[in-house]
Amino acid sequence: MTEILDKYRELLAEVDQWFRRCLASSGDRIHCAAGCSGCCRGLFDITLLDAALLKGGFDRLEEGTRELVLGRCRERLAGMQRLWPDFAPPFILNCRPEEEWELLMPDDDETPCPLLGADGRCFVYGFRPMTCRLHGLPLVDLDGEVHHDEWCTLNYMGGDPLADTGIRGEFPRIFREEVRLFRHFTRQLLGREFLELDTVIPTAILMDFTSFDWRRFAADFGATP
Repeated sequence: MTEILDKYRELLAEVDQWFRRCLASSGDRIHCAAGCSGCCRGLFDITLLDAALLKGGFDRLEEGTRELVLGRCRERLAGMQRLWPDFAPPFILNCRPEEEWELLMPDDDETPCPLLGADGRCFVYGFRPMTCRLHGLPLVDLDGEVHHDEWCTLNYMGGDPLADTGIRGEFPRIFREEVRLFRHFTRQLLGREFLELDTVIPTAILMDFTSFDWRRFAADFGATP
């Protein structure tokens, strides 16, 4: 799986490059910067591929930082299990209908991400999920098609980023490649391809990608791949 994760990091590097281009072309209309963590709140779904990458970054942290993060993640999991008592390893959200996910991920949840330091910086910034890298700006492809029409309220205050051609990107290609890598990843980990397997950041940190029987899970999993 190392090769797939390396290729995924290359794809994420393209996303980072797009964001840097946006910053360069838009000047002070974009306020995203190191330590700005207002969007790093609550729970949101990430793919199993993102979870594996995130866990790899977590495993590189110093022991004291790992223990701090683990404590936060376990506390977060306890709260989730009060709502979903059967939410257990490997912590895959897709075991339940998607409409039930909102119970775990209310819009008004302002709990900081467990991977945030006291300075508002991410402990595993280079390993953060795709969603974290795309957040803050609308996603408009090179032809002007809008894939996501929301953005941080601190960005483009009084302006319309949808009209800014300087922030457009090759999102259809990026998303196709993400899906391709995800399918290859699940084939290697679970023995067959899946289109969707999601979790959240706290449970991604608690996942076991080495000794857990992922293929047994795949065999028992009732969802259509």
